Amino acid sequence: MDVPLPHLDRPFDYLVPDTLDADARPGVRVKVRFAGQLVDGWLLERVAESAHPKLAYLEKVISPVPVLAPEVAELARAVADRYAGSLADVLRLAVPPRHARVEKDVTATGAAGTEEAPVTEPTGTDDGLTVNAVDDGPTAAPENVATPVDPRGWRDYPAGPAFLRALTAGRAPRAVWSALPGEDWADRYADAVAATVAGGRGAVVVVADARDLDRLDAALTAVLGPGRHACLSAAAGPARRYRAFLAARRGDVPVVIGTRAAMFAPVERLGLVAVWDDGDDLHAEPRAPYPHARDVLLTRSQLAGVAALVGGYARTAEAQLLVETGWAREVVADRATVRARMPAIAPTGDDPHLARDPGAASARLPSLAWTTARDALRADLPVLVQVPRRGYLPSVACADCRAPARCPHCAGPLGLPSAEGAPACRWCGRVAAAYACPECGGRRLRASVTGARRTAEELGRAFPGVPVRTSGREEVLATVPAGAGLVIATPGAEPVAEGGYGAVLLLDSWALLTRADLRAGEEALRRWLAAAALARPGSAGGRVVVVADGALAPVQALLRWDSAWFATRELAERRELGFPPAVRMASVTGVADAVADLLAGAALPDGAEVLGPVPADEGRERMLVRVPRARAAALAGALHAAAGQRSARKAADPVRLQIDPLSLF
Repeated sequence: MDVPLPHLDRPFDYLVPDTLDADARPGVRVKVRFAGQLVDGWLLERVAESAHPKLAYLEKVISPVPVLAPEVAELARAVADRYAGSLADVLRLAVPPRHARVEKDVTATGAAGTEEAPVTEPTGTDDGLTVNAVDDGPTAAPENVATPVDPRGWRDYPAGPAFLRALTAGRAPRAVWSALPGEDWADRYADAVAATVAGGRGAVVVVADARDLDRLDAALTAVLGPGRHACLSAAAGPARRYRAFLAARRGDVPVVIGTRAAMFAPVERLGLVAVWDDGDDLHAEPRAPYPHARDVLLTRSQLAGVAALVGGYARTAEAQLLVETGWAREVVADRATVRARMPAIAPTGDDPHLARDPGAASARLPSLAWTTARDALRADLPVLVQVPRRGYLPSVACADCRAPARCPHCAGPLGLPSAEGAPACRWCGRVAAAYACPECGGRRLRASVTGARRTAEELGRAFPGVPVRTSGREEVLATVPAGAGLVIATPGAEPVAEGGYGAVLLLDSWALLTRADLRAGEEALRRWLAAAALARPGSAGGRVVVVADGALAPVQALLRWDSAWFATRELAERRELGFPPAVRMASVTGVADAVADLLAGAALPDGAEVLGPVPADEGRERMLVRVPRARAAALAGALHAAAGQRSARKAADPVRLQIDPLSLF
């Protein structure tokens, strides 16, 4: 039933009257009477008998179209269990709202009322060798195999062609792909999808935003032809979204692409799930139970035994965990190819001019950045200037080395000030009166207010007579023409330049690096790599300048274009500090009495560590529960059961549960 109460999160049995027997099929929307009211629900299964002696009758079949596929229902249950949520909440995300006119149009063709296609077992076997390997060993391909996809687009990655051949052969390889600078990622994803379709199977690809979706849409149309895939996005509007959903559900198209709304898309004979740039926070659903598209797709890959592709210019700690545990293989280029494709990258901290003018270190536009931009403009090449977006929270860092200040007890973020005038932890609330920086031993802290404080007009005055374009909150540009010009963009809104940028300037680096966020360094590197990837190769005059100290780990990874090294380092640090994804962490937010009540009623697993309480927003408080990954399912189950108990008692104050929230600070 579509009732988001935790204590009602289970199936209920109803009798099907003879008048509804033909329409009441698994997957249809229905209405049932519950507690004296008519409520919406989903028909999950038809059985001959029930363990309950007295049952009510099904009131109505809202639509005879079985929009909920069995595979999606199973996935939704797994996602609800993983995130301590209710199945009704997940199904609300998985299946778009019904649009009667669209449904009438498509059912008029007579296709939507046909029987379900038989479920085909996966070709691969989950033995840790066949499924996970990226190879091209002998395997019988399906009978409807089309012409193999040309693997030349993946030739710069030694394991790339083998990955495509495995997809065409019907196997289920799992890959973590690190894209090269200047790589057209949409074309590479289109190749992977085409290889899957050539093997007689379908694919689901999730991207972060509409601009990426448009780019992938064009690439797939060029490879598969028009009408061979559907775009599923909440931004498309109710009618277009529901029409695309029904096209996928009926099997009219073998491929579905979209934003996070597409992670549950029903696809017949699914063979590949893929996500691009999994570190983007747009992949995290802001509604309960707050699932992340990457985790949903990986769960889907595991349940269905299908291939998985996680790609990006940068690599997240979560993707690195897949590689280190052997769940997936990395697809990367060799170092010689990386060096040939990457632009020349330099930090301003290594600028020799600083020895003559130390004050230049704090300049908005250091001399190295200014001369790099000037040279590119003189060569009639465009220049990209990336400035951080607004809205980052203040953070506390060491005044000497600017390392983020963390609690000596739980490694949470420190905040200023406390009642005692000393830094206090935002997780466990303890006061760190004798804090000493673990990096340099310094005892002085500073508050860093971050954000974009410069405008395109200021940068335009530094280069008079040069056309200036902006791409950000008001308008996001997809492309810009070749030729001299300044492009001022916030992270994620950088347009593609024809022929590539002659120079890319990464300004206000501390606005990213000193954020009070677990993923500050990872996010900074991801943003920098995405912008630097738009520059020309160094051999063609492409240069990148980052306004930061070259000794910092994210800057080092940028200079070498080695996100795998940084992800390995980041994951090791998180293991040591007890941060996700090395552990599983849950956030419990609400008024103090409600949070205490829920945790008191939760049978937390052995090894659970409760941190807090600390103030949240609007008079609420927050507590964190940390457990080893082996206890993740037990933690989610315990919290969901405790929430169900409070729901059954009709507790007045709601409590917000989040498993591995995007921001722990």
